[in-house]
Amino acid sequence: MQHKYFPHTPEDIRQMLDVIGVKSLDDLYAEIPEELKLKGDLQIPEAMSEIEVRREIQRLASDVKPLTCFAGAGAYDHYQPSVIPYIAARSEFSTSYTPYQAEISQGTLAYIFEYQTMMAELTGMDISNASMYDGATATAEAMMMCVHSARKKNAIVISETFTPEVLRVVKTYAKYHGIDLVVVPAKDGLTDKEAIEARMQQGDVAGVIVAQPNRYGLIEDFAGLADLCHQNKALFVVNTIASALGVLKTPGEWGADIACGDAQSLGFPLQYGGPYCGYLCTKKEHVRKMPGRLVGATVDTEGKRCFVLTMQAREQHIRREKATSNICTAQGVMCLYVAAYLSLMGSKGLKEVNAQSYAKAHYLCDALVETGKAKKVYDAPFLCEFLVSMDGRDAFYEKAIAAGILPGVKVDDDKLLIAVTEKRTKEEMDKLVKLL
Repeated sequence: MQHKYFPHTPEDIRQMLDVIGVKSLDDLYAEIPEELKLKGDLQIPEAMSEIEVRREIQRLASDVKPLTCFAGAGAYDHYQPSVIPYIAARSEFSTSYTPYQAEISQGTLAYIFEYQTMMAELTGMDISNASMYDGATATAEAMMMCVHSARKKNAIVISETFTPEVLRVVKTYAKYHGIDLVVVPAKDGLTDKEAIEARMQQGDVAGVIVAQPNRYGLIEDFAGLADLCHQNKALFVVNTIASALGVLKTPGEWGADIACGDAQSLGFPLQYGGPYCGYLCTKKEHVRKMPGRLVGATVDTEGKRCFVLTMQAREQHIRREKATSNICTAQGVMCLYVAAYLSLMGSKGLKEVNAQSYAKAHYLCDALVETGKAKKVYDAPFLCEFLVSMDGRDAFYEKAIAAGILPGVKVDDDKLLIAVTEKRTKEEMDKLVKLL
């Protein structure tokens, strides 16, 4: 059978079969029982022309009802400057594969270098890698860095104040790497520092991981945690919502050794859950334990500034058992989105985003509470996300959906986690309050 887009000719295939000592392609599958082999065509629709495909996509799209988004829990409906997709689509920033050959990959290497520089500055750390898949895997990789740095210590303490999705990923990594993961329960919605200290006194702790703002939107005070970790020869890891770093104390200022999290809030549309981009930054002394790749600046033979791949602690380049991670691919285009967003917004823009989100979130929270039908669950500072409890939560949720509003994320049996970004208007917020 000839396939239109397969490059191999019958002669190519014959030569390859001769080399491996097989007479036909069918012989490659001789060990598979006949009853397991597919007979006949695949049960898929017939091919369509371009115009037919467009019509079908338009038909499917017509059934999608856009909702005004008040949901958060790790993914936020922030504004994206319209120029970003055009910058990301420019050919000088694209190569066909990983930029091993620096001489033909300067565009890719340049934006990765700028991404790393900006993320290191944003987090207050020395070095950033060229991104991770998402915030959850970045947190899991931070955990692995702690264990690799401590060597003989095998316990990791993590606060329960992470979203359940992140905790599940970290637990999976821990299980299959034999790490003793200790989840410290939250106290009044915040990290229980006394419980962390008690576990540290038992010994064998390689690192402590905390979230900021946490899963309930609360801003935490980590004073003293870095000193506690370092006194016990453990690393301190702070996971922060990237956009919030424009106004909150940075992981570096908290004394963290590693900063991680999701960069979705820096220029990504929600796009049904991904792709997003995880960031991972650290101090210089831990750089050799960092997974993924790093891009460095240098000069070429003519003395002109250029960029190259530098340290790469990946299993493709060193013995597998010595590798720090099995993550081999950076979210390259997503790095470019972040670099473009931060370049366009700058520190002033990030502060404005957070100032508006803060003001609007507090306006909505106060308005909901004033109805008498909603109550703040925790009395602690929050930035743009808050948790309320209400009777008839599910009925209100469905009522809001019917009115074209995604009112938040359900928590437990009667709570709703609501996020407000700079995109939400007073009219939208008032409409939600009126529905309650």
